[in-house]
Amino acid sequence: MNRSITIGTRGSQLALWQAQFVKQQLAHHSPDVEVNLKIIKTTGDAILDRSLVGLGKGVFTKEIEVALYNGEIDLAVHSLKDLPTELPEGLCIAAIPPREDPRDVLITSTGSSLEDLRSDAIIGTTSPRRKAQLLHIRPDLQVVDVRGNVDTRLRKLHETDLDGIILAAAGIIRLQKEDCITQYFDTDQMVPAVGQGALAIEARDSDSVVEKLLAPLNDETTAAEITAERTLLECLGGGCQLPIGAYAKHIKDGKLSLIGTVCHPEGKLRIVEKAVGNIDKPDHLGRNVADKLSNSGANELLKTQ
Repeated sequence: MNRSITIGTRGSQLALWQAQFVKQQLAHHSPDVEVNLKIIKTTGDAILDRSLVGLGKGVFTKEIEVALYNGEIDLAVHSLKDLPTELPEGLCIAAIPPREDPRDVLITSTGSSLEDLRSDAIIGTTSPRRKAQLLHIRPDLQVVDVRGNVDTRLRKLHETDLDGIILAAAGIIRLQKEDCITQYFDTDQMVPAVGQGALAIEARDSDSVVEKLLAPLNDETTAAEITAERTLLECLGGGCQLPIGAYAKHIKDGKLSLIGTVCHPEGKLRIVEKAVGNIDKPDHLGRNVADKLSNSGANELLKTQ
């Protein structure tokens, strides 16, 4: 096969790493295909001076999906946690590569752990999910919005009055900055965002050529885990701008475990439910845990936000 394909991506250092990773994988499996990158600026990239809460879903994906739908690019690489559960008509997730570490991490200016931080210490995060779970653990802390890519947030940690920031482990690891991590949060203590640590490769569902090219990049175990998490999120009607977390993990003997949480935005209440199900029916597991969360009051909690 001799052809050229174009990957659409955001322009941040991490987004480019992710796109380059997919490009390298494609080159490995289909060396006769030329792969190019096209940087596309999204709404989330353009708005840096305020919170993204209230702007709706897809703030980091919409413009890239428009380019994909219009044929300006052949596939798109996203951080899966940024991708809404409902995709535009005509587009699909064509592959999900193996997942990186899904956990959240704390990075502090002094190296102090969460337990050792002083009362009223200032922690930066743009995520309502991280804020809510952090305040549930340490209601005496202050949480402020910090926007920007990984390097920008690390710089703000050391140039402002921040005592710490919370980021996804996956981005830090991919950019080889693990040395700056102070503490990893256990996934039960701070339940990750849906799809955290995973990549979504999106394509047109009518493009069988690209679908065939991407097939070797798909990891079935990771895809099943993500399906369980995204089903839970879809059932609750949420997105990355609500304090909802979910994490599925293949345990053994064809089984998946799934933990889900819904939190009060200020951490006053944290509902957590778990279940185990078959890896070949991840959507059933997602609905099961979503139902358990709803029965425990999650829907009422989400209506207040």
